[in-house]
Amino acid sequence: MITILNDTVFCLQTLHTTYLFRKMPSGHLEHLYYGESLGTVTEEDARALSEKRGCETGNMICYSQDQKTLLLEDTCLEMSAEGKGDIREPFVEMIHADGSRTSDFLFDHAEISEEKECFGELPSSYGLKEGNHLCVTLRDRQYRLLLELHYYVYEEEDVIGRSSRLVNTGEETVRLERLLSAQLDLPESGLRMTSFTGAWAREMCRTDRTVTAGSCAVGSAAGSSSNRANPFVMFSWPETGEKNGRCIGVNLIYSGNHFEAAEVNAYGKTRILCGIHPRGFSWLLHPGESFDAPEAVLSFSARGWTGLSLQMHAFVRGHILRGEWKNQPRPVLLNSWEAAYFRFDEGRLLRLARAARDVGIELFVLDDGWFGNRNDDTSSLGDWTENRKKLPDGLDGLCRKIHAMGMKFGIWVEPEMVNTDSSLYRQHPDWALSIPGKPHAEGRNQRILDLSNPDVVDYLTEEMSRVFSTSGTDYVKWDMNRIFSDAFSPNLPPEQQGEVCHRYICGLYRLLNRLTERFPHILFEGCASGGGRFDLGMLCFFPQIWASDNTDPVCRAEIQEGYSYGYPHSVLSSHVSASPNHQTLRKTTLYTRFAVSAFGISGYELNLNDLKKEELDEIRRQIAWYKQWRDVLQTGNFYRGTGDAPCGDGAARNYSWTCVSADRKKAVGFTLQTLVRANAPYHCYRADGLEPEKRYSFRNPEHKEDIRRFGDMINTQTPVHIRQDSLGQRVAARFVKLDGEKERYESLSGAVLMNGGVRLTGSYTGNGWNEEVRCYQDFDARLYTMEEVQDT
Repeated sequence: MITILNDTVFCLQTLHTTYLFRKMPSGHLEHLYYGESLGTVTEEDARALSEKRGCETGNMICYSQDQKTLLLEDTCLEMSAEGKGDIREPFVEMIHADGSRTSDFLFDHAEISEEKECFGELPSSYGLKEGNHLCVTLRDRQYRLLLELHYYVYEEEDVIGRSSRLVNTGEETVRLERLLSAQLDLPESGLRMTSFTGAWAREMCRTDRTVTAGSCAVGSAAGSSSNRANPFVMFSWPETGEKNGRCIGVNLIYSGNHFEAAEVNAYGKTRILCGIHPRGFSWLLHPGESFDAPEAVLSFSARGWTGLSLQMHAFVRGHILRGEWKNQPRPVLLNSWEAAYFRFDEGRLLRLARAARDVGIELFVLDDGWFGNRNDDTSSLGDWTENRKKLPDGLDGLCRKIHAMGMKFGIWVEPEMVNTDSSLYRQHPDWALSIPGKPHAEGRNQRILDLSNPDVVDYLTEEMSRVFSTSGTDYVKWDMNRIFSDAFSPNLPPEQQGEVCHRYICGLYRLLNRLTERFPHILFEGCASGGGRFDLGMLCFFPQIWASDNTDPVCRAEIQEGYSYGYPHSVLSSHVSASPNHQTLRKTTLYTRFAVSAFGISGYELNLNDLKKEELDEIRRQIAWYKQWRDVLQTGNFYRGTGDAPCGDGAARNYSWTCVSADRKKAVGFTLQTLVRANAPYHCYRADGLEPEKRYSFRNPEHKEDIRRFGDMINTQTPVHIRQDSLGQRVAARFVKLDGEKERYESLSGAVLMNGGVRLTGSYTGNGWNEEVRCYQDFDARLYTMEEVQDT
């Protein structure tokens, strides 16, 4: 709900939060408050929250001679610009035709709109209720420029969206060097800034820094949102934890270069900014033109990071995801990449597909290598015609055969890229981003097609439409495997080269919008060397994203937990791969690999034809179990636990998660131990999100333990000596399986499960093993199911 008091106080209310600012007598906008709901707000409340100053302070700059107590450097503002004394990071920055960099935007008018503004080709949130869009228009005091600040209130999710638009109403061109999406000035310092940084194969590593003075910034200048720093950040007060305390989440509906910063000034005020990264950005704004900044998303929680995450998850599900696949259960897939890489033919693929069908796979995906002369990553990107040596009946023929097996069919594409060894590049070298006549810094032997060029976007629209139509595909994995360097568009003049990266992203959105509208039935999955473009912008087109090329379950637990702070697990795809893992060479059990994968959109990426019968049987049971609990795992509410490290300092990191259905009748729990600590048998699982008064059954899926996990200790129980790693041990392991522990409770209250927890079967400590001992060793995971029962 939005209310305007006496044309000067602007109050934005959600179910649990209040966002408040006012028009100052000077015409500037003063930010007053963002936090827990204040209920009904009056003008006197706003006056109490406003800054008071009776005289000049120190050597700060006075705004004007007749307003000597207005010191912009030490005022909480809704937006800021260069000049007039505010020396902090600005919201907007430009060079005027006369060379000046000073801007002075003052209030002009405001209106509450019935509908949400459409911001050109930029994706945005949707589903706004009538009357929840506020537009405040500011006018530059000296130049003919308008700045629109847009606010969108999503009451039920406790989310406020913000975006901005600069309009040139004059007769001279302006060079825009920065226009951000959101600014939030707070009257205090010492907040903890949490960012999620990393690199290829180690995305979303949580990093906490307390900002008490100076600046702290993260962002991407890679041309994409990148795996170096995700656009989602959090700001927490010192007392905040997982389930308690105040925190603010900030995200950006954008897939290009982004910037998130917190700056504490000399007077203890914190400024939070987010938007398009200013580095390398400039935009010529001609008379009559406007420039739109992408939409930012803000959410406040007084219930710790869990409360914030649940709000963000609900917002993404309800107001970002769209299309036919928004609420559909996602199929269990097998991807061919780690099973075959580039070395395959139709016969090998069909054998793999038959094995997939036999274990319950629902979607078979042909990854890289199906087109042109693509036998490695040095050629053929851009030539999207089937390799008839590998696929004599083409994609269409393979698709028909996969469909005949009762499975859906999908393909991998990387349309934004081109190899110099390709027909497309030889015909259109000017379609690649590179500096003519200058050496180019290559990445993965490929270059980036210039999507700032409308001709390239039109070509890719028709070329991908041809591929998708003739192949009859049900699923597309859309990859992007390199970052930008030497980003120069032959299609733009020298003075507009600072526009390349943003124009590229707008061209990408135009392409994706066309294709998703033409092929609404296709399930698109985003990918960029894993999680290199995992952002709200891509989720407006693709309902799921490949979280990381790293499928090691121990690494994936950290990666997936990182994503969980700002993104629901229902948009995160996760695969069971081979052991040793192809990225880390770590050995893990099939159970652990599946358990981590289940807390996402589960699939498989390994050669099923190389597996033993018992492994295939286990996968068949896994898939059957996952289908039974898929509705909870893909659409339920996700809760992070603290993990359980009972022996204090020195214990390795453990993980604990719970996923609960919307009606709170079903839940799935998860634990993962990274490293065993000697003589530490005690572990406890605590659920979250259940109804305290309801009663639930609690159990774990049945599983078997391989006797080889006990090494030569099995000789203490065998009549003959069995040498470790011998043929005899392998034969014994094939026929002798040990029953895993059974956790069985028929009726536990939600209160007990959440507050007391379940003391699990004691773990192996070196003093013997039986059915009352749990083999819970390095990198072991467990799953638990909870289902409401009627108390008799």
